[in-house]
Amino acid sequence: MILIDHQVGTIEWMHSDSKESVKRNTLALAKSAAAVGMPVLLTSSMEEHAQGLLFHEFQEILPDAYEKRVKREGIVDAFDDPNLANAVKALGRKKLILSGLLTEVCVVYPALNASDEGYEIQVVADASGSSTKMADDIALDRLRQAGITVTSTVQIMSEMVSNWAEGAGPKLMPVLGEIYRALAEHA
Repeated sequence: MILIDHQVGTIEWMHSDSKESVKRNTLALAKSAAAVGMPVLLTSSMEEHAQGLLFHEFQEILPDAYEKRVKREGIVDAFDDPNLANAVKALGRKKLILSGLLTEVCVVYPALNASDEGYEIQVVADASGSSTKMADDIALDRLRQAGITVTSTVQIMSEMVSNWAEGAGPKLMPVLGEIYRALAEHA
């Protein structure tokens, strides 16, 4: 799993969905990955500028990934950063789950690049967002046209467990409950 530029400043540029929902879904992905032992790579862009630091919750949920995060200085396509590209290659995986802020820039280019390099990509749309709904729709359409799977947080969590009653299922059930409780509160 690669979580791209989920930063305190970057989320303020996102208006395609509610900030609370995107952040909740992003943190649910992080918690789910941690619960099942899935490797997570975090990357940020220009932390000392308007983008700011990554969500502080990552420090608690994924302390090692947070400490080892790839800090990019202006490279738009995170996959063009040799530090991230090498970290991905070191995982030895061919399937990648990506989400990030903003979809229209920080997700679309690394997803397309990684797909071109032979990786099977799933982009988690509800843990990502763009400056506008239209920009998000265009970015997601572009990804689909390139053969990239667009999915949701709950779909990814369901795929991780395959059975809520055993294995990783009980570990992820509390995270799923957090999502559904938050949705009920805002209904």
